[in-house]
Amino acid sequence: MFVSFEGLDGSGKSTQAELLAGSLSKDGRTVETTREPGGTPLGERVRELLLEGEAMSPWAEAALFAAARAELVDRVIGPKLAEGAYVVSDRFLDSSLAYQGFARGLGIERVLALNLEPIRGILPDITFLLLIGVEEAVKRSADARDRIEREGEAFLMLVDNGYRQLAGLFPQRIVAIQADRPVHDIAKEVLDHVRSRAGAG
Repeated sequence: MFVSFEGLDGSGKSTQAELLAGSLSKDGRTVETTREPGGTPLGERVRELLLEGEAMSPWAEAALFAAARAELVDRVIGPKLAEGAYVVSDRFLDSSLAYQGFARGLGIERVLALNLEPIRGILPDITFLLLIGVEEAVKRSADARDRIEREGEAFLMLVDNGYRQLAGLFPQRIVAIQADRPVHDIAKEVLDHVRSRAGAG
């Protein structure tokens, strides 16, 4: 099973990805954790360009994310799923759809089209979208904000809106969760969803 976590920086997605991976490991599952952009040597170099580098055009940004994603699918996600492992990723395709497709104005469908060949059609079985107010997200991530997150609250509100639209477009895959609750309450809800989906599969 392939599980991804999405949301604004500060929403708690990295924490929830770690907690889910730990719970699945305790269940005796083989688990691979990864992150976007990154997860491979090439991906980590692209991550540095994207998050710490100079300003770039929206399409250049989208293309770099797609390149890092292609490498991650080819070297990590695809092979691990083929081995029967659970793959838990901190961000995946939906980040590009929300940030570049919606907030940058490139168009969700056009950014989706840009990515489908590079990821060979591999999409998460379930995506957890952690919803949190923009002001709270900025407060939580104030000390560790990257080039994109420093765009300001107006931009982040567009991203948040984009994510909420995606939840409506892909209701079978995306599970929206209110993230302004105790961490372990959210983790239990996440684990229950994954176990339920695994049982159904």
